[in-house]
Amino acid sequence: MIRHHATGRKAVRDMRVIFASLGNYGHMFPMVPLAQAAQAAGHDVWFATSDQFHPILEKAGLRPVTAGPSVPEAYIEAAGGQAFLEANGGATKASDIPPDVLAALGVKAFSSVLPRSVSADLARVFDSVRPDLVVYETYNPGAAFAAVTAGVPAVCHGIGRVSYDATMDPLFQQELFATATDLGVADKIGQSRTLGNPFIDICPPSVQNEAFVAEGVQRIPQRPVFFAEPGELPARVTQGEGPLVYLSLGTVLGSAELLRTAIDGLLPLDVRILVATGPVVDPAALGELPDRVVALPWLPQPEALRHATAVVHHGGQGTSLASLAAGLPQLILAQPGDGIGNASAVRATGVGSYLLPEDVSAEAVEAAVRPLLADGAHREAARAVAREIEAMPEPAETVARFPEFVR
Repeated sequence: MIRHHATGRKAVRDMRVIFASLGNYGHMFPMVPLAQAAQAAGHDVWFATSDQFHPILEKAGLRPVTAGPSVPEAYIEAAGGQAFLEANGGATKASDIPPDVLAALGVKAFSSVLPRSVSADLARVFDSVRPDLVVYETYNPGAAFAAVTAGVPAVCHGIGRVSYDATMDPLFQQELFATATDLGVADKIGQSRTLGNPFIDICPPSVQNEAFVAEGVQRIPQRPVFFAEPGELPARVTQGEGPLVYLSLGTVLGSAELLRTAIDGLLPLDVRILVATGPVVDPAALGELPDRVVALPWLPQPEALRHATAVVHHGGQGTSLASLAAGLPQLILAQPGDGIGNASAVRATGVGSYLLPEDVSAEAVEAAVRPLLADGAHREAARAVAREIEAMPEPAETVARFPEFVR
């Protein structure tokens, strides 16, 4: 309920807060800890995302509502439907689309398909919930469009390092503001990456993009807290001896061929290997593996990182940030999307190195990971970033600032 002081400014207690993320693990999971903290503080909380993630939210004690398709479904819609995928080299899902085609589809998916769908769905939700505040993740501008249409204050929630692509970003912004014009909100939003709203920044300052910081957006620092569905790791992982390398290509753009290449590069090293194949790759597609390699389609990543010595991954926001928080050196096999930006930041901070797609081979992986296993400069740099993250404010401190955002 909102109480009014004589000054006319609002003091907030028991606010109605809608959190809104796109339908993808890497977009939703970074927001769950703040939503849980808001609920623990006594606020009424709803979490808006695509239907397939509702069971996860319910298990986390949150109340889900529907807003938009999943990210892969949006790509398929942007492509023109399943018929396009099947005609495009026999693809049957978004992850099968060639990278150059996928990048072009991403512009339409994120700046048109998803914002239009999310905005329409949330308009219906707002009719019943009537929120005091909307917290939306940075790739979900449709939630900001719905909020400004309804006259509801909004805050943008980061999911990692803010990245830019000199080729794709102008196309994205052009298409996004065309969408905003169609929806009648273009004159009500700002031109920044956060559309003029404050930004909850879960990326440590030493890693954050300097170009984004220079925009002058109001940034609210918040320590990243890593949510995952509960689960157990095999004893070979938790009780085994010797260094452990964690290998993951995320949940969207998995590749059995790339995973196998990375495994072959790690095998000459005296390490155990834990592979998260994700929902895209069947572990059986990796072929025969020695006993010191454990490959699973899903595992609790925060727990895996507690046992790891080094990380080899695709450069996604969640894995990059979680590895930094765990103080682990990284090799990034930079993939489309956020991979290049995170790879550059990892190298710039001394935490690790990266390989571009055309440079990846088993020999290159072996040569890049070997120095990461030593207790040297990479490991000390990783520990320094981990200490920086540990000093950032907790989600509960962000919740305490919610009154600032509705005045």
